[in-house]
Amino acid sequence: MDAAIMGARNNNYHYATVLEAIDQLRAKGYLMDFNLEENCISCQESRFSHEDFDIVEIYRYEGDTDPAEEATVFGIESATGIKGILVTGNSAELGSKDQAILRKLHY
Repeated sequence: MDAAIMGARNNNYHYATVLEAIDQLRAKGYLMDFNLEENCISCQESRFSHEDFDIVEIYRYEGDTDPAEEATVFGIESATGIKGILVTGNSAELGSKDQAILRKLHY
């Protein structure tokens, strides 16, 4: 996969693979797994609207020939201090999500 970085607060690193980005974010303290839901992102039992979190790092990966190989890795910190990772696939699967969340995630 060819990796391209889009900046958030910190874009000093370039990782060759999604797994490498996740491993390095975990080493930096991004320990929780965020999930994208209909109108928020969630982590365990917590839910965060677009106003309740900041994207600290973003790494975008594009497949050489197959759009299904696209992925974006987000290093996220919530307003309550929870640090975690959100990994999304290609943008087609995000069609039904809340537009405010998608704008924050740069889709």
